[in-house]
Amino acid sequence: MIRAMRRRSVIPGFGLSTGFTLLYLSLIVLFPLSMIVINSASLSWQQFADIILNPRVLAAYRISFGTAFFAALINGVFGLLVAWVLVRYTFPGKRIIDGLVDLPFALPTAVAGIALTTLYAPNGWVGRWLESVGIQAAFTPLGITIALVFIGLPFVVRTVQPVLQDMEQEVEEAALSLGASRWRIFRSVIFPSLLPSLLTGFALAFARGLGEYGSVVFISGNMPMKTEIAPLLIMTKLEQYDYAGATAIALVMLVLCFAILLFINYLQWRSSRRIISE
Repeated sequence: MIRAMRRRSVIPGFGLSTGFTLLYLSLIVLFPLSMIVINSASLSWQQFADIILNPRVLAAYRISFGTAFFAALINGVFGLLVAWVLVRYTFPGKRIIDGLVDLPFALPTAVAGIALTTLYAPNGWVGRWLESVGIQAAFTPLGITIALVFIGLPFVVRTVQPVLQDMEQEVEEAALSLGASRWRIFRSVIFPSLLPSLLTGFALAFARGLGEYGSVVFISGNMPMKTEIAPLLIMTKLEQYDYAGATAIALVMLVLCFAILLFINYLQWRSSRRIISE
């Protein structure tokens, strides 16, 4: 029976499928990324260290990683809330709100950047009210974080939403009938099941935030040592025909991003194993 099912399978065998997969990943991902390493290899260790340890570069790293982390953290909290409302409640205009969640996917990032800058500038609709209480949003790290929250929210919502939809509410009702409070049900029953998908959404939003350029370049103000992000610094190096310097900065970002995402995937794997064992 199993052999008959294998013979009828539309997908090719493991060897052929793996070969096509590795070839596709090599052409689309591995070969382009390897050029970063190759171009950086033209630098000596001292030149490489001078570039990546430059105070301006270090400041750009701090701004990029710091704002991307806090934006992903905010999206983790409010993305879970949005997904919860869309799954657990019925209200007028629900389909419209559900469609608006995907708007950052379709909206050009430059358009989003201009819109956010206009909105949060000192003379903007929101910026003028923030300015009145002593808060400047545009042209500060806060503005960068706002832009990254905008473009990263769909990643969290769309990874958590299917898990909430497939979650059996009978378990929650059983816990409620046994006298558990709603907070304890969420903490002990719901949240452990949502944690792997929540970590996935956090990782996707964080990775998108690190590489974001179009929606940030306008609202950041691009002030060196203050609001200059690493992708913008790479673009500046490329415009100056300093390809080795640009790839050196990109290589550090690539290694750090891969290490952070690997750690997040490890946490996701640990949480998934804990749920299966329980």
